[in-house]
Amino acid sequence: MNYYRKFTPYLFLLPACAVLIVFFFIPFFQTFGLSFFDYSSSLYHPSFCGADNYIKLFKEPVFYKVMFNTFMYLIIAVPLLVTFPLFLAVLINQKIRGITLYKILLYLPVIVSIVVAAIAFKWLYAQQGILNYILSLFHIDSIGWLVDTKWALFSVAVVTIWKGIGYYMMIYLASLMSVPQELYEACDIDGAGFFKKHLTVTIPHIMPTIALVSTISTISAMKVFAEIYVMTKGGPLNSTKTIVYYIYERAFENLDLGYASALAVVLLVVVMAFSLINILCFEKNKYGDI
Repeated sequence: MNYYRKFTPYLFLLPACAVLIVFFFIPFFQTFGLSFFDYSSSLYHPSFCGADNYIKLFKEPVFYKVMFNTFMYLIIAVPLLVTFPLFLAVLINQKIRGITLYKILLYLPVIVSIVVAAIAFKWLYAQQGILNYILSLFHIDSIGWLVDTKWALFSVAVVTIWKGIGYYMMIYLASLMSVPQELYEACDIDGAGFFKKHLTVTIPHIMPTIALVSTISTISAMKVFAEIYVMTKGGPLNSTKTIVYYIYERAFENLDLGYASALAVVLLVVVMAFSLINILCFEKNKYGDI
């Protein structure tokens, strides 16, 4: 009996391992293998080209442009997705009337389809849309939110931020329940203010959750696709073309599967690097020996 109990935990892990193998490891190794073939001459009979796709990738200016756009998107979206939902979660965690209604309203954007949200914001950003109408009331010239290279990437990032705030807020709310109330009471006795109390008690206790939100939001920002596909198609002048959209463009529009696979491998390496950096920065005491 003890012999079988030793293997019980592994049996519970087996379904999760099977899902990872089927939907992650097998596709990854297939993609890695495809990155060494050239599909430009024939889609059904590709030729082996070695590391030519990777060499071509790092020589093309477009690749550096899309990586720059991806990192800029990350810089715009992630800080707000990490801090603002935490601020809302702290406020909603108070005992105030109608708190359930506030939670529903803030979580509602998460339920809305990303395609529907992107179309709605595209109407808002239109030349004769609501935002430019409001600007005209203050005698401000209309802005090309999605056709001006200075505003397009920021305008698309707003959709991602709007969609993610409620989701990350709920993660923070669940984490706030684990903070001992006695510590808050001790802060009140010592005369600590609202911000002092949460800086010294809340944030240290939910730091693993902050690390989780930071990691998830970083990965989501680097994999953004639907918003760009619906709103800008990577334009104007490639100013909103991120690496995932570029992969889609090369794979399904140009049918250059080898080059697109090389891009996907590079994306995986970058995402893993950012995830590792986030975890080590937020939980460096836990992984201090690494």
